Amino acid sequence: MPDSDLSSPVLMIPGDAAAPVEDGIAVCLSGGGYRAMLFHTGVLWRLLELGFLSPIARTATLPGGVQKPIGTFQRISSVSGGSIISGMLGHKWQSLDFSSPTALLATYKKAVVKPIRDLASTTLAAGTLEGAVKVLADIVLPGSVNEHLARAYDKHLFERAALNTLPASPRWVINASNLQSGALWRFMAPYMRDWKVGESKRTDKVSIAQAVAASSAFPPVLAPATFEFEEADFTPDTGGSGEYNLQRPPFTTHVSLADGGVYDNLGLETAYKRYRTLLVSDAGAPFQPAGDVPRNWAGLGKRVIDVVDNQVRSQRKRLLVNAYKTGTRLGAFWDIDADIDSFAAPGTLPCPHVHTLELAGVDTDLGEKDAPVQERLINWGYAVCDASVRSYLDTSLPAPAGFPYPDAGV
Repeated sequence: MPDSDLSSPVLMIPGDAAAPVEDGIAVCLSGGGYRAMLFHTGVLWRLLELGFLSPIARTATLPGGVQKPIGTFQRISSVSGGSIISGMLGHKWQSLDFSSPTALLATYKKAVVKPIRDLASTTLAAGTLEGAVKVLADIVLPGSVNEHLARAYDKHLFERAALNTLPASPRWVINASNLQSGALWRFMAPYMRDWKVGESKRTDKVSIAQAVAASSAFPPVLAPATFEFEEADFTPDTGGSGEYNLQRPPFTTHVSLADGGVYDNLGLETAYKRYRTLLVSDAGAPFQPAGDVPRNWAGLGKRVIDVVDNQVRSQRKRLLVNAYKTGTRLGAFWDIDADIDSFAAPGTLPCPHVHTLELAGVDTDLGEKDAPVQERLINWGYAVCDASVRSYLDTSLPAPAGFPYPDAGV
């Protein structure tokens, strides 16, 4: 394996160096259960309003007044809770009406936001994903917990649509972590891929719901997501080379996946390597100091995972922001515990930090969220996305007229 660029927030693997970075816009949505799903619903709302998800090539006015072409929307890469809303947007993409801003938002609210909010009113897994989880309804039936999760996603959102029905261009990437290879497993319309195991174009064999359930399969309760394939489903000679070649059973025939956030909770890996303009939204739970460390194995194990995850995420964030500062990449980053007063854009929406920190502290779970919490999370994602994009990528954009749900605020 070649040496990675130590300034890169992602791992560079064989073949990456041969692929030049392209003009184009990629959106990355983190994990974080229903909290992230709703927060990113607001993020996508504002990006649609601002035209970043349209097929029209854009020019951005960078801080300092320099104008730079940034291309068109090319990719959305997601993990876990981000994959729920991303998958729904992809599933309904063809039904969105881009003929006018008014028509676009009307179809987004009807086709995407309403079913997402209906799902957020339903408990699939209550409590924290890391702790005690209660899976409802059909849990007593045969099948793994993850299979039940996929069936619930189908019932509420995806209507048994196959993975190959997602748009191929722009490209939807739903990320999971391969527990066997230790690499990222990417679900996309044209193919599924793990750089060590290889590529399969049999995306007709996998549903969007299964891909999203794998992406949101937080261990230990919701993981693993298991898939049975034939060796012939994989394109020959597409795995890694030498010791990194795992294109053989059981890696190809019995695949075990977990939450994409285990490998990359920002969904950054595939976007950073390909595109110059990155819009990265992090709704992951902020790390909290703990005066008393649990002594039981379950509590202690969870705390260790939290510490490791915090360090990995922090490292990715620092290197990503450095890439923005040095001009290696363009774009904007925001997270759910940001203080909106730290952004330079004029006309930001009123978002008292004490209130947005409450939203950042909403449980990382798939448990019911009441209507006021749903609306506040959507409003906050909308507002902080707007503040960051207008501060760091395009200072010429207009300030928003108000929140998506004006009466709810944050």
